[in-house]
Amino acid sequence: MAGRRLHPCGVRALLGALLVVEAVSGAGGLSTGAHGSPPFPALSLNQTPIEDCRAVCGLNASDRCDFIRTNPDCRSGGGYLDYLEGVFCHFPPALLPLAVTLYVFWLFYLFLILGVTAAKFFCPNLSAISTTLKLSHNVAGVTFLAFGNGAPDIFSALVAFSDPRTAGLALGALFGAGVLVTTVVAGGIAILHPFTAASRPFLRDIVFYMVAVFLTFTVLFRGRVTLAWALGYLGLYVFYVVTVILCTWIYRWQRRRSLASSVPGTPEVPSDAEEDRASSNTNSYDYGDEYRPLLHQETTAEILAHALNPLDLRKWRSKSTYWRALKVFKLPVEFLMLLTVPVVDPDRDDRNWKRPLNCLHLVISPLVLVLTLQSGVYGVYEIGGLLPVWAVVVIAGTALASVTFFATSNRKPPRLHWLFAFLGFLTSALWINAAATEVVNILRSLGVVFRLSNTVLGLTLLAWGNSIGDVFSDFTLARQGYPRMAFSACFGGIIFNILVGVGLGCLLQISRSHAEVKLEPDGLLAWVLAGALGLSLVFSLVAVPLQCFQLSKGYGFCLLLFYLSFLLVALLTEFGVIHLRGA
Repeated sequence: MAGRRLHPCGVRALLGALLVVEAVSGAGGLSTGAHGSPPFPALSLNQTPIEDCRAVCGLNASDRCDFIRTNPDCRSGGGYLDYLEGVFCHFPPALLPLAVTLYVFWLFYLFLILGVTAAKFFCPNLSAISTTLKLSHNVAGVTFLAFGNGAPDIFSALVAFSDPRTAGLALGALFGAGVLVTTVVAGGIAILHPFTAASRPFLRDIVFYMVAVFLTFTVLFRGRVTLAWALGYLGLYVFYVVTVILCTWIYRWQRRRSLASSVPGTPEVPSDAEEDRASSNTNSYDYGDEYRPLLHQETTAEILAHALNPLDLRKWRSKSTYWRALKVFKLPVEFLMLLTVPVVDPDRDDRNWKRPLNCLHLVISPLVLVLTLQSGVYGVYEIGGLLPVWAVVVIAGTALASVTFFATSNRKPPRLHWLFAFLGFLTSALWINAAATEVVNILRSLGVVFRLSNTVLGLTLLAWGNSIGDVFSDFTLARQGYPRMAFSACFGGIIFNILVGVGLGCLLQISRSHAEVKLEPDGLLAWVLAGALGLSLVFSLVAVPLQCFQLSKGYGFCLLLFYLSFLLVALLTEFGVIHLRGA
């Protein structure tokens, strides 16, 4: 989410990323291929009388299943599972709490899938693409790297904006995450390690973010997003990228001039922009290569076994019980991703070339692409009534894998090995999109069960789930003595999320439906959310310069108190305790 670590995953084929998003966010007509429900475009909502799906809980238990199956408002806009039908048709009323509990556990596991896929597979491949394209660190850091770091947020927003009924979920998540990161995360960093903030990057990022929030506030007031507004969001982000590059160039030029007139031998200090976007960790999935003998020549079978093993036993023995418990939950996800997603690592001598596994990827990765694209609709389509698309992909992939296997060796990566980074990028992007679609569908189902608005679900569960990685990584950085880097990430990353999340999500929906995107704010709550984010930014914009950019524990506690107050007001508004007069 906002500010996920900007590490050497420096990265990114923006054109490729946009094409992937265009393909994977297929919303309006996403078919729920797995459970056989017909596609349900948003435009068809006006053709039949529709009743709010949340009214199901007011019906008799015997009527709920029929209501869910016949009411268009209860149909999901994509994904593999119909969660509403599951909870109201396959679980008796007495077991409703059990169904909800299972959904919540599955929701948390989906967040885990999003985090593992983005950190260990999506981001490293973007880093390899960046290296291949020879992009500068500044350009990569504010474009493709930001996309890699914010992948779960961006894909969740794209999926949510694809349906007018869940657009509030996207706005709630983007705004809610913004409030969370700029208050809880930023405040926690100041509490853990008081420090002096980098003045120019801080002022630049917070001003741009305030402009983005103002644009979104205006969009909410208008109730619709036109093509011009969607392009305006993306144009503002391009302007932000250009500003970052120019600021960095100017700073370096001034630095060189000052060093030229100073005492020879004076060490050069990294620029603010460089320090802000410095690497904090590596996200390559290296599971124990450092423990293997250097002189032992592994056989093909051993290479495959080691490459598919996500568990390093020596590391396992040295870690805490908490780490082991979390690792147990991660193992199935990591194994599945290792099996289906190739990863290229430019920092290693062999660039992570695993001949048997990479050849297997040539069969499995394209198969995953066609089975996850629009929930598998294209994968099961039969060509000429003879062969399904997935079978053709397997045949073609097997032929290509056979040629690659016999034309390469175990020790030296082939000349075109860099192409695997693009294949891994596409595959991991579609995995993330598939998980994000399920997350949105579960949250909407929970909103129906508990009669909660999409906005409150977005600002709580979705925002918390997507931001949990930021909390841990930024707090760890602060404890290790890098609070300035962590604080900068709080504001830099969320600019990308809100501008590209709203702009690209609405742009793709407009291109599909050939109509402007309608937004239906959930009453007063949407304005409370937008106002809270604006107030938190104004508070930091005023308080930080007044402290001469010296961030103390008092500033951190004020931010935490602000978030708790905001959360209390939001929940009271959701449950009607706070409301407009006459409402």
